[in-house]
Amino acid sequence: MKTVETDLPEVLLIETETFDDNRGFFRETYQQEKFSALGLDVTFVQDNLSHSKKNVLRGLHFQEPRSQGKLVQVIQGEIFDVVVDVRQGSPGSGQWIGVALSAVAGNMLWVPQGFAHGFAVLSDSAEVLYKVTDFWAPETEQVIRWDDPDIGIDWPVSNPILAEKDAQAPTLAAAKVLPHYRP
Repeated sequence: MKTVETDLPEVLLIETETFDDNRGFFRETYQQEKFSALGLDVTFVQDNLSHSKKNVLRGLHFQEPRSQGKLVQVIQGEIFDVVVDVRQGSPGSGQWIGVALSAVAGNMLWVPQGFAHGFAVLSDSAEVLYKVTDFWAPETEQVIRWDDPDIGIDWPVSNPILAEKDAQAPTLAAAKVLPHYRP
């Protein structure tokens, strides 16, 4: 397991090792000691699984208060995964990165607290599994508009399929509750 830095220094792409043979493959996706050695000394409290069809776009979501760190991986299909720094006072506030995650590649993305997360499904369908560092608290869930012109995400889907809350979300500038940057 190794990490690859992204343009948002706290957000890490994690590459796993896959062991193939005539029966299939084996891949270790989480091991506490290895994650600690990578500088990710976190405790996960909940796993979430979503299944979506092609062109579904979910996001951009975060919780505040009760921020969650997320370890995102695809167990079937392929997605374009996006992370946006939404922390007030952060040098990277409003900046985003996007990476392709797929079941075949076995790569994962670490999304720290204070970042909004979303993805678009590129394959016919995708199953996304993510571990989180705090429990889902619907009363603290926040949404930023997926097509906020000030953020300028270059999504690889046209006419995405959206949930009502994502279609009606405010821009980052109009958001009422944002996490604070803590250097």
